Amino acid sequence: MDNQVEQMFLMNASKIPAVFFEDVKQRLASCDPNKAMFVLSELKDPTIAIILGIFLGGLGIDRFYIDSIGIGIGKLLTCGGLGIWYLIDLFLIIDATKQKNYEIIRTYCS
Repeated sequence: MDNQVEQMFLMNASKIPAVFFEDVKQRLASCDPNKAMFVLSELKDPTIAIILGIFLGGLGIDRFYIDSIGIGIGKLLTCGGLGIWYLIDLFLIIDATKQKNYEIIRTYCS
């Protein structure tokens, strides 16, 4: 893996599920370095997702942030599932963000 891409991976490791580290490293190694750096720069931050979830999760903003538009609309129309969906998502949004980031890497560096 290119040294620059390796550094970008290390800086973004917290944004990817740990179980997929090896797969991500292999994908990034086979990907064009410029494309790999672009993909890594586009990853969503799980910390921002949880902050949005705490303050605006009832409106689905946390889901819109990670490009889960359908779930975001569902939360928006139901006021966070009358609060139930909001509470559940506080526990799930970090993992959902990391999973979405992994899907982005899989899509662009296959």
